[in-house]
Amino acid sequence: MFSFAVLPIISAKEYNIMDFGAVNDTAFISTQAIQKAIDVCSQSGGGQVTIPAGSFKTGSIVLKSNVLFYLENGAILYGSTNLKDYKRFKPEYISLRTQDSTIQLIYAEKVSNVAISGFGTIDGQGRIFKKLTSNDEGITRPHLLRFISSSNIVVENVTLMNSGCWMQHYLACDKVQLRGLRVFNRNNYNNDALDLDGCRNVTVSDLITDSDDDGITLKSTSPRPCENISITNCVVSSRCNGIKLGIESNGGFRNISISNCVVKPSEITSKGFYGMDRGRSGIALEIVDGGIMEGIAISNICIEGTESPLFIRLGNRARPYKEGLKVDHVGSISDVSINNIRVKGTGKTGCSISGLPGFPVKNVRLSNFDCSFAGGGTAEEISREIEEKPESYPEATMFGTLPAYGFYIRHATGISIDGIKLSTIKEDKRPAIYLEDVNKSNINDFQFQKSIEVLESIIVKESNEIMIGNDLSVNKSSKLVKLIGKNNTGISFLK
Repeated sequence: MFSFAVLPIISAKEYNIMDFGAVNDTAFISTQAIQKAIDVCSQSGGGQVTIPAGSFKTGSIVLKSNVLFYLENGAILYGSTNLKDYKRFKPEYISLRTQDSTIQLIYAEKVSNVAISGFGTIDGQGRIFKKLTSNDEGITRPHLLRFISSSNIVVENVTLMNSGCWMQHYLACDKVQLRGLRVFNRNNYNNDALDLDGCRNVTVSDLITDSDDDGITLKSTSPRPCENISITNCVVSSRCNGIKLGIESNGGFRNISISNCVVKPSEITSKGFYGMDRGRSGIALEIVDGGIMEGIAISNICIEGTESPLFIRLGNRARPYKEGLKVDHVGSISDVSINNIRVKGTGKTGCSISGLPGFPVKNVRLSNFDCSFAGGGTAEEISREIEEKPESYPEATMFGTLPAYGFYIRHATGISIDGIKLSTIKEDKRPAIYLEDVNKSNINDFQFQKSIEVLESIIVKESNEIMIGNDLSVNKSSKLVKLIGKNNTGISFLK
């Protein structure tokens, strides 16, 4: 037994796949040879299985404990384009997406001390697998990489390309390190770059990803939450959500740190499968299946080109993780800190923080936020009724164009906005901020750009105990705040 964290690679016994019959020729399938090398390595106490420089093709392979799966520089491991070469796996762990048997190119369950490393490439050739039904990911379109109920996992430096659906799915795993990966996944539906699902004690760093679907995604498709996770120093391109917690949210998310990341549009301009060319949202935080989100710290993020930079949503889709269960309660979002965010090239929609009547989003602190929006909003959009949509799929564009060009905040309490600068490229007749059913909150040290036809920068509707102060705008409104409704109390202003 050995640990990759302390044992140098050169001291581990090497098992070259060509010694087991693998052929440097994609006309030949090397599945049996690669699997034999893995099995012998693990049974012998562990070591390094080497994929040498060259081009190899494989069907499903299963990683085992104490194996370093190493791709040399110049090595390319191609996934077979024949479904008959893929095994079906039915894991013991029950979650929303493991109740049917699924197919993967590389699979591991209940393993420990396993690494995938090197400077080679794993290419799933996923475009060949056509979408047949609404929920066929992992059924007729294979994942490229899936770890379940495993611990002490390292995946580093390799290039991962072209999965049939999600690129890499880590489910109910503990002690995972993902670093230095280059991920390109824009060839099929459900092409996420990374999915961490109910995992604990995880570090993600130095990833460069480009995906048609979501980029770096945390999920909770079982009662087990994602917790104690650090994500840092990543560059993410996505046609959907750059960095997302949700939508699957039965267990929830706790103690998550996200820092020093860039979210930007892809350099690939060809038509995609989902989303929008610029991406739907930069950061999305979502609880809709009864889970708990708390202790989220986000800082030092540069966002370019997404339709909506920030989307926070507490809803009540109430989807159980397995048949026969019932989600009989609304979840919660609280204690979220978002600091030092720089945004440009965003769309017209605006940002939103929204709970439900009687179930507010709580204690969100937003500070040092500088954002330039597209603008172009009309006066009519201010009074447009925004539906609650408690059961709808959560996404930044779900409410349409919002009644504020900057932030629309509804059903929330304990919101703190401190040091914020909002502007638009085009003239916009909407206010910068619209508060509705918001309580015990404050807005301070702000600078807004306003249309010459708009008198108020902030609209407050049916809200209580709101403190507003320190307007730093160059062209200040003759009237900063407009009150709507009969139940606004405790609205105060700092001098």
